[in-house]
Amino acid sequence: MRFIKPDINIDFIGKKKIAYFLSAVCLAISAVALIFHGGPRLGIDFAGGTLVQIKFKAPVPIDAIKTGLDTIGLGKSSVQRFGQDSDNEFLIRTDSSYGSGEDFSSELNKALVESTGNEVEIRRVEMVGPQVGQDLREKALFAIFYALLFITIYISGRFELKWILSGVVAAALIGAVYLFDLFNVSIPFLIGAALLVTLVVFWFLELKYAMGAIVALIHDVIITVGIFSIFDKEFTLPIIAALLTIVGYSLNDTIIVFDRIRENLKKFHKKPLDFVVNRSINETLSRTILTSLTTLVVVVTLFVLGGGIIHDFAFALIIGILVGTYSSIYVASPILLAWQGRSKKK
Repeated sequence: MRFIKPDINIDFIGKKKIAYFLSAVCLAISAVALIFHGGPRLGIDFAGGTLVQIKFKAPVPIDAIKTGLDTIGLGKSSVQRFGQDSDNEFLIRTDSSYGSGEDFSSELNKALVESTGNEVEIRRVEMVGPQVGQDLREKALFAIFYALLFITIYISGRFELKWILSGVVAAALIGAVYLFDLFNVSIPFLIGAALLVTLVVFWFLELKYAMGAIVALIHDVIITVGIFSIFDKEFTLPIIAALLTIVGYSLNDTIIVFDRIRENLKKFHKKPLDFVVNRSINETLSRTILTSLTTLVVVVTLFVLGGGIIHDFAFALIIGILVGTYSSIYVASPILLAWQGRSKKK
């Protein structure tokens, strides 16, 4: 049984303006959400502080927990439910690093028992200092930036045989980022500027396949980060791992489509580029949808049954799979058509 007919011919390229508008709206909403929230809400991995997970044997009000915390100097901590209401589990977050030793746990246990009248189990205590959090935040941004650059080298080398040119550009950008980092330039601003310069350089050097891939990947990451900001979810190290996974997944889809475009350019060399791109997307559509659906089933299962620890990680992957599949069809491939108009002007 065929999932999609082999002779299917959906006019994806004909809808590219609608797709561009939809992407622009999603990117704008993501940007507004990030500005409104003052950037992504950082977890203790990046912001520093102390996280405590506790479990009661019976239901207790959050106000009673806060009363107990106030007696040991943690009155400004945030308290929220963790998991289902019937689990009676809570997460306590504070900006200060109080430590994770036995003395702290014993003092916290005693204060909560007295304020709630219920037995409490301290399931985990995590503490990250502010300097460690800043270092992790910077390394996470560099990891995403370097991943995108190395991807562009691979794309340019495989599809345009421009290994040396793309490698020199990437090395120059990495060197510039490292140099400015020595002068304590803001890392988020520095990487944002470097990515913008990368896009401009790729445009003028006509690295069209790399340009399409990196625009699609930046598109996927920004929308995923924006949705996390809209739902006010925390960014932690597992979420960075999810973003890097999304980059790899989206790139895999994009490479499949690009590979078919390259084959069809030889087969239909007399046809216009928009025909070749559209045909290539249709020919790989069955593989794209089947891969996305099977991966999505696994990730949704993790999201529903994986528990609170892995919940946000699975949520990020769900968004990434959906957005990555969309961008491979409606963002990466149509970017190649921009060079058709540019060549006509020349």
